[in-house]
Amino acid sequence: MKRIAAHGLARGIDASAAGFVGASGVEEWHVTIRLHDSVHSQAGDLLRAWHETLESLGIPVSSTVMKRIFCRDTGQQASGLHDHFAASPGALSIIGQAPLGRAGIALWSQHVIDPAAALDTIGGGTCFQCRRGSLRHVWLCGMQAASHAGAADQTSAILRILDEALSLHDLNLHDHVLRTWWFVRDIDHHYQGLVDARRKAFDVHKLTEDTHYIASTGIGGHPPDPAAVVMLDSYAVGGISPGQITYLSAPDFLGPTHRYGVTFERATAISYADRRHILLSGTASIDPEGRIVHPGDVIGQLERTLENITALLAAGGGSLQDLGMILVYLRDPGDGPRIEKILHQRFNHLPMILLHAPVCRPGWLVEIEGIATVEDHQPEFPAF
Repeated sequence: MKRIAAHGLARGIDASAAGFVGASGVEEWHVTIRLHDSVHSQAGDLLRAWHETLESLGIPVSSTVMKRIFCRDTGQQASGLHDHFAASPGALSIIGQAPLGRAGIALWSQHVIDPAAALDTIGGGTCFQCRRGSLRHVWLCGMQAASHAGAADQTSAILRILDEALSLHDLNLHDHVLRTWWFVRDIDHHYQGLVDARRKAFDVHKLTEDTHYIASTGIGGHPPDPAAVVMLDSYAVGGISPGQITYLSAPDFLGPTHRYGVTFERATAISYADRRHILLSGTASIDPEGRIVHPGDVIGQLERTLENITALLAAGGGSLQDLGMILVYLRDPGDGPRIEKILHQRFNHLPMILLHAPVCRPGWLVEIEGIATVEDHQPEFPAF
């Protein structure tokens, strides 16, 4: 991945991008923007910063396939953010996870540039589809079920909503969903309800330890609806064949999730004609038996987390240099400056956002997820 910082931007904007160009000439980009000056705190400022960043990088706004906005206070910010960004291309997700810094607002966007043709897209906002030859990439975002009580009932209802939405695209949970993000309000109290309800639903859909699960992050976050305990974002690909998908593991470093009662894949690799995507689930400082490594030591936990990520990437034929972006979740925002310094030294210009978002176990102080793109040559598979 080629990583660059955007230059010539207004004071108070941090922006980074990572791009990959395969043999087909198709480019994909990850862009992160953080507004850290106190004057830059509103939706309009973020929208202008995003457009300015894309222009400085030569990335057309029309290439956007997904954007997620992180904010400190969804009650105050979500409505304005939606009003400013809903009309722009790509899927839109807004979640209450406070970015590091004073302004409390940040953005991650994904882009695809095909020199042969404009993107063939349908929809936007919470439901967006991008057709690429025989493939259909579908993002379904912001799914909530606030009329139901409790995390378990809301999770069950959300998975029914997802199932119905997928069926409208001739997709299903078992064959086509490659990545999910579960955002849980007060995760220390509500995560178990999500875990139990998800396991029951997965059993119905034949998602088991003997078949496969879905790469996923379950993390603390505040959905825009104050009555919502849980919110779900998902990414699915239609037209994909089973031979393109590999579920990755690194048993010498971290064991399968079902050993401690949860149901997600550590990472999933998807092969295309000229590249391979590796979708890394939220990864923490854990050993093969599911125990926390370096309890109480955030720097030790960061190092073990990076070791685990390195092992998962290697299982998919990749390395840390292939990462296109990472999201870093911190239980204590006071740990942010130390963690950020280490990560910036380790990953020059890698698009990243550090967020105050508690991990699913109180003892875990840091968790990291990411996406990597690896050069490949498998012409029997469709092009990305």
